[in-house]
Amino acid sequence: MFVDKATITVKGGDGGHGCCSFRREKFIPRGGPDGGDGGGGGHVILRATTSQQSLADLMYNRHYAAPNGPAGKGKTMHGRKAGDIVLTVPVGTVVSDAETGEEIVDLAADGQEFVIARGGRGGRGNARFLSNFNRAPRECEPGEPGERRTVHLELKTIADIGLVGYPNAGKSTLLRALSSARPKVAPYPFTTLNPVVGVIEFEDFFRMNLADIPGLIDGAHANVGLGHAFLKHIERTHVLAFVLDMGSVDGRLPWEDFRHLQQELELYMKGLSRRPAVIIANKMDLPGSAENLELLREELAGEVWEIIPAAAAAGEVGEVRQKLREALEKTRKSPLDF
Repeated sequence: MFVDKATITVKGGDGGHGCCSFRREKFIPRGGPDGGDGGGGGHVILRATTSQQSLADLMYNRHYAAPNGPAGKGKTMHGRKAGDIVLTVPVGTVVSDAETGEEIVDLAADGQEFVIARGGRGGRGNARFLSNFNRAPRECEPGEPGERRTVHLELKTIADIGLVGYPNAGKSTLLRALSSARPKVAPYPFTTLNPVVGVIEFEDFFRMNLADIPGLIDGAHANVGLGHAFLKHIERTHVLAFVLDMGSVDGRLPWEDFRHLQQELELYMKGLSRRPAVIIANKMDLPGSAENLELLREELAGEVWEIIPAAAAAGEVGEVRQKLREALEKTRKSPLDF
């Protein structure tokens, strides 16, 4: 199950209470205060990992509380700090406050950690209050309560290259032909209902991630169709690959599809349509595709677009891998900030 949104409540552990105690031993009159400090409460920590691709693990249990710190004891025995609890989330998870909507942290790197709810500090025992003016202090402090908050988690897929196109343009078939990923493929639109990431490896050990984004339709920027649910997964890709149906199977013209896709991306996020991109002219094995390819080149004449012919269903991907790598290497020389 793919889950890219979750709301959870987290609470740090309460600090342990300080102890009020006096030393009582034979032959030691006026032993003085020996109450120990309470231990600190545990923290709730979020840790990003590449071993997860979904927030499904946080879907069923929405409340997480770290253990409380133990209280101090006599003989100046301090409570130990309570253990932390670590919640793992996929890389690319954005954490925001559920009440204010303010972004708290963006977990964009593998192994990145953030303390989302701090444990309370342990209270001081009466031994801490000993002074020349107070030789027998009887005060001690209670532990501080741990931090409690409700946070909203939203996953934005991190991939090097994002496949963008209309439903049934052949994005999933192309991903299967380029990588070992096995997204669902069927002869009807919207077979892909969640992003699927595949890895392309080269003989020189170069690797790049390719994300199959569910098909976009006109009005996606206004949340029509799958809309915002998956447009957000395009935000972090370094290179866009527009996959066009050159066979016009659904009766649309490839160059019109390209313009509409650009418009939807720009309306969703300013500047997104101007991100480095290539055009993959897919379904070149269908009748009329060659003529459409020439018309597409004429339509885009004078614009700097790399058009790569392919027939993913027939396994004819030609130079697609190498061209995608070249486009990605150009962006890595001048990294983008998202």
